Amino acid sequence: MSDQNAPQMEEIVIPWWEDGETTSDTVKEPYFLTRGVTAFLNKIRSGLLFPLQQIDALTCHESLLNLLAWDRDIQRFAGEPLSLFRTRVKYAAINAKDAGSVAGFKRIFARLGIGIVDFKERQDPVEWDVCLIQLTDSDISMNTRLLQTLIRQYGRTCRRYRFQIIYPSTVTLAANGFHQTFALYSASL
Repeated sequence: MSDQNAPQMEEIVIPWWEDGETTSDTVKEPYFLTRGVTAFLNKIRSGLLFPLQQIDALTCHESLLNLLAWDRDIQRFAGEPLSLFRTRVKYAAINAKDAGSVAGFKRIFARLGIGIVDFKERQDPVEWDVCLIQLTDSDISMNTRLLQTLIRQYGRTCRRYRFQIIYPSTVTLAANGFHQTFALYSASL
């Protein structure tokens, strides 16, 4: 148990008939009694709040994180960083709710730090079940296993998903005035 994360109680003030100025030769008991009672109650409070702190997937112990992941149907893939796994476990219920729609997929990818450029459904009239996910080259190369896991976990079973790489480039366009006079004269006999 860590006492640093637990909220502390206010200092308890015990009324005492001997309260007053303390001198170097006399020690007043109420001061030490209130400090001891406050420290004891803070330990009790942090002990009672400890289970509630373990429900948060971002801060709980790793063994409890595995239990939360099992409960939320999240499996850690090979080489997945612990911080990403914690984030996936934390947002598992929200991601499951958002699964299946275009806006939901964009929100899922945004929660996990993947910058989706565009998501298109039914682009080809022949292959109407193909969904096209456009991502930058760096997002695909850095998150290949994560993307495969997300599609397997949250993709619709009646859809096929394809990734398309987009290379963003910056274009500068200067506008200038261009004036021309045009006249057409026609003559007929």
